[in-house]
Amino acid sequence: MEERIFEAIGEEGFTGLVAGFYTRVRVDPVLAPLYPSDDWEGAEVRLRDFLIGRFGGPQRYIEQRGHPRLRMRHAPFAIDQVARDRWLMAMEASLAEANLGPAHTEYLRSFFGQMAAFLQNR
Repeated sequence: MEERIFEAIGEEGFTGLVAGFYTRVRVDPVLAPLYPSDDWEGAEVRLRDFLIGRFGGPQRYIEQRGHPRLRMRHAPFAIDQVARDRWLMAMEASLAEANLGPAHTEYLRSFFGQMAAFLQNR
């Protein structure tokens, strides 16, 4: 299923999903402070490229940044249950807005739920 997600929604699907997500994160009082205020575009590109590579597309993230090492990269940020829940709410709204189809949406919803729990560090 993972490889077919990129085939099905393409770069455009992930670009729209991530753009919608960051539109929400930028104004969220819990999440916005966790992101570098001078690098919103970079954060968006990194998440988009990570997701594209993770789900069968070009491996730009790995080519530019190496292994994702997600726990290490997120360790400096206080990600508690409130932040995790807000992150999931923003992503959930973005998934609904992106209209990627029920099977792909459900698969991504499950993936994001697992990753959010994995990255919670407080």
